[in-house]
Amino acid sequence: MRRISEKQVTDRLRTDNPWWNRGGVGRSLKELRPRAYFDLFFPLVRATDVRRAVVLMGPRRVGKTVMLHQAIDRLMKEGVAGSQITYVSVDHPLYHGLSLDQLLAWSGEAAGARAGEVRYVFFDEIQYLREWEIQLKVLTDDRPLTKVTVSGSAAAALRLRSQESGAGRFTDFLLPPLTFYEYLDLVGELDLVIHQPSELGWRFRAADIDELNNRFLHYLNFGGYPEVVFSPAIQADPGRFIRNDIVDKVLLRDLPSLYGISDVQELNQLFTTLAFNTAGEVSLQELARNSGAAKNTLKRYIEYLEAAFLIRVVHRIDRSARRFKRAWSFKVYLTNPSMRAALFSPAGGGAPELGHLAETAIFSQWFHQERASIYYSRWPGGEVDIVNLDATQRPQWAVEVKWSDRYPDNPHQLKSLISFCRTNGIDHTLATSRTIQKTVSAGGLSIAFVPASVYCYTLGHNIVRSKRDLPKPPGS
Repeated sequence: MRRISEKQVTDRLRTDNPWWNRGGVGRSLKELRPRAYFDLFFPLVRATDVRRAVVLMGPRRVGKTVMLHQAIDRLMKEGVAGSQITYVSVDHPLYHGLSLDQLLAWSGEAAGARAGEVRYVFFDEIQYLREWEIQLKVLTDDRPLTKVTVSGSAAAALRLRSQESGAGRFTDFLLPPLTFYEYLDLVGELDLVIHQPSELGWRFRAADIDELNNRFLHYLNFGGYPEVVFSPAIQADPGRFIRNDIVDKVLLRDLPSLYGISDVQELNQLFTTLAFNTAGEVSLQELARNSGAAKNTLKRYIEYLEAAFLIRVVHRIDRSARRFKRAWSFKVYLTNPSMRAALFSPAGGGAPELGHLAETAIFSQWFHQERASIYYSRWPGGEVDIVNLDATQRPQWAVEVKWSDRYPDNPHQLKSLISFCRTNGIDHTLATSRTIQKTVSAGGLSIAFVPASVYCYTLGHNIVRSKRDLPKPPGS
């Protein structure tokens, strides 16, 4: 049996690194508009003063490989020689069984990399290499002139192993699905939202609320993945792309291999149920009764689905913002509303599920802010959709999500929101609408009504662009 030779490997490396021979990053990758996250990511890639590797993680098809190539293109524009930059897609069969150190050595020889100068090395789909975290730590420790960036789609395992083995040596960077702000940026329609300075930084209004809502509906159905945004063919059959290429690969390959899950059909059924009920409250008792699976098994599955960045669990508090010791009921949200359209069917303009999809989209923006302490409040006779607790577990603000213009003219009908705010000493709050933006008073409470599309944009803009303090929704 013939063995794969060093020449075959280096020939493949030369193909994947055309900049070694004065080529460049392919036009199709270079000309794609960078995501807003790129400006946060690239300084980590460029920094060489601290000996740390960068671990770019995120769900499938959110643009990690594109971002790596855009970073390569930026490095060369800033004067780094192409021979000092290497890209390796670790999942290629030719590289099977090779260590990071071997790939680094062979690529350096093939590129003609100069000793004594910094090399920038990118290992894509790193999760396919056994014990990658140990090898990466050794590279980081032993090669001070090599700046390594790795990426992978198995976000749960990457983060776990990065934290266990790379403490003080790795910098984790999570790339989530597109925010609504990024979506409008990519399609070149940021002018649909007017930016006005305010005492809180920026205040946003719709230039054309009907057109903005049309785009918002498109975002709910197709907007989470950059590739889908620009492909009418994929939009015509989103299930084939998102369900088969994203969801199924996670459920059928990633999670079983990482966690030893044997009953994949049971896991798939659970995810389909949760996706259909996104933004709804579920209980382990009801899920167990309907599926026949044990509660502890379902609880583990939910933890796996959350670790894989398919869903997020939001926990419940009562009207006085106290948490429950035994939380058998909770809300589950898709991390990207367009997954529901792919699993079932796209929602039309009058679809009854639009309210839940709008709420899912708003929560999906908050999931980009990992420090956000977000809950929902429910008690006998009342519920509030979003509550933020501070470090002392006291409510800072509350938001009610509505996809309706009924409430701005009838604010007293928001009885649960008014009751919660009164109970917790909150004097101004926010509720979303479909098209109306204005501030009214009800029950001694100032309620700012903002279209759900504008609020979703506001969150995405503030979280992605600042990444510092939590944006304060009321009055935004």
